[in-house]
Amino acid sequence: MTEPTTPATAQPRPCATCPYRRTVPSGIWHPDEYVKLCRYDGDTSGQDVATFHCHRDPDDLCAGWLGHRDPVDLLAVRLGILRGTIDPAMIDYRTDVELFASGTEAAEHGLTDIETPGQFARDAMAKLLRQRRMCSPMPDIDPDDDDAPGPCGRWPGCEREGDPVCTWPACVDSPDPLTSD
Repeated sequence: MTEPTTPATAQPRPCATCPYRRTVPSGIWHPDEYVKLCRYDGDTSGQDVATFHCHRDPDDLCAGWLGHRDPVDLLAVRLGILRGTIDPAMIDYRTDVELFASGTEAAEHGLTDIETPGQFARDAMAKLLRQRRMCSPMPDIDPDDDDAPGPCGRWPGCEREGDPVCTWPACVDSPDPLTSD
């Protein structure tokens, strides 16, 4: 995520792979990403103060995060508006997309198939990987290769660099690209 020059906003609708969407397949994000969702539940005073950005476009706020409850109840939104890092219009953000009622509910759904994501989830992961390659190409990867490793830390600059566990199916049985021919 780059340092914002203008206050952050969100897309009009949560992206197709937003963990807050009821229609998103289970198991497409790393378990740590699902755990983060729970930090914004409960009373405002006990919530995480960090803003929750979109997994697809880190410069945007997560539309699912803003829309899953009244944004005025999110401490990070209030603080972001006061700091000038969030557009004040986001306090009124609403969406017609069906979302989980809480981060905990979204996390429970997301973690259900984390060990064995279904085909729909694997297809979504492959699409995300292709999109991320378009934004920040990884070395020696064919952008059309759906079987290329995901964000497991085996590629220089990977956002999960050093993460010992990769749940992306394409990575599970792949050789380490930095040491294999």
